[in-house]
Amino acid sequence: MIKTNKSFIYSMVLPSAVLLTVLSIFPLFFTIKNSFTDYYLLSKTRSSFIGVRNYVNIFKDAYFQKSLWNTVKFTVLAVIAETLFGLVLALFVNSLRKGQHLVRTLLLLPMLVPTVTAALIWQTMFSNNNGIINQMLEFVKMSPVNWLMDVKTAFNAILIIDIWQYTPLSFLLIYAELQTVPQSQYEAADIDGASYWNKLIHIILPDISTGIGMVVLLRTIDTFRLFDKINILTRGGPANSTATISQYIYQYGTKNLQIGYSGAASVIMTVAVLILASTYLIKRFKADIKAVG
Repeated sequence: MIKTNKSFIYSMVLPSAVLLTVLSIFPLFFTIKNSFTDYYLLSKTRSSFIGVRNYVNIFKDAYFQKSLWNTVKFTVLAVIAETLFGLVLALFVNSLRKGQHLVRTLLLLPMLVPTVTAALIWQTMFSNNNGIINQMLEFVKMSPVNWLMDVKTAFNAILIIDIWQYTPLSFLLIYAELQTVPQSQYEAADIDGASYWNKLIHIILPDISTGIGMVVLLRTIDTFRLFDKINILTRGGPANSTATISQYIYQYGTKNLQIGYSGAASVIMTVAVLILASTYLIKRFKADIKAVG
C-alpha cells in the first residue's frame, strides 16, 4: 500500500507540481527579459537590448509618478480603514450573546459579490442622473455630485467601494482569530476587576496581533494590484486622478502593445509587492524564532 502511494505521488503529483512551477516561472523570466528590450508587438523588426532605458523612462514619466502615488495612497488608506472597521465589527459580533451567526452571515455578503458586479452596482448608485446617492443628497437640499467624473471625488468613490467590499474579509480573519483567545484570560481579568479597555489593550489585541498582521499583509498585496474597479468605473480618469500602477501597465502593455516597456513596469510592481510582503514575513519569522527559543 505504501509503495502504491509513493508510486502515485511520483507519477501524478510530482509532475503536476513541476509543471505548475514551470508555468509560474516562465512568464516571470519572459517579462524580466523583455523589460530590458524595446519589444513592440507590431514591430516588423526584432527587439533589441536597450539595458535599463525602460526603467529610467518609467521613473521619469509623470503618468507613472502619478500612478505610483495614487497606488500608495489608496493602499495605505484602504488597508487602514478595512483593518480598523474589520476589528470593530469582529469585536462587536464577538460580544453578541444572540444572533452571532445571522449578523456574521450578513456582514460577509459584500465579499461574496463578484468585483465586476460590485463595481456596476456602485456605478449605478453613483450615477449623476438617477443614482440613489445623489437622490439622497437632493432630498436633504444638497447639490448632486458627479462622483466618478470629478477629480475631487473619483478617488474617494473608488476607495469607498473597496472598503465596502473587503472590510468583511478583514472582519472574518480577525473574528476567527478572536475565537482562539483563551477564555481563562478573560476570567482572570474579571477577577482582577479589569475594564473592557484594559482587556482590549492587554489581552485581546496582543493575542490577535498575528491575525491583524495577516489582514494587513493580504490586503496590502491585493490593494497594491488594484485594477478591476478602476478599469470598469474610471479607466484611470479623470485627469489620471484614479490611475494605478496596474492601470499603467495595462495602458502600455495591452492597449499600446509596448511589451518591453510594460514589462519593466510589471517588474517594478512585483518588486514593490515582494518588499511589502517580505517585511512582514521576516518580522513574523524572527518573532516565531524568538518564541521557540
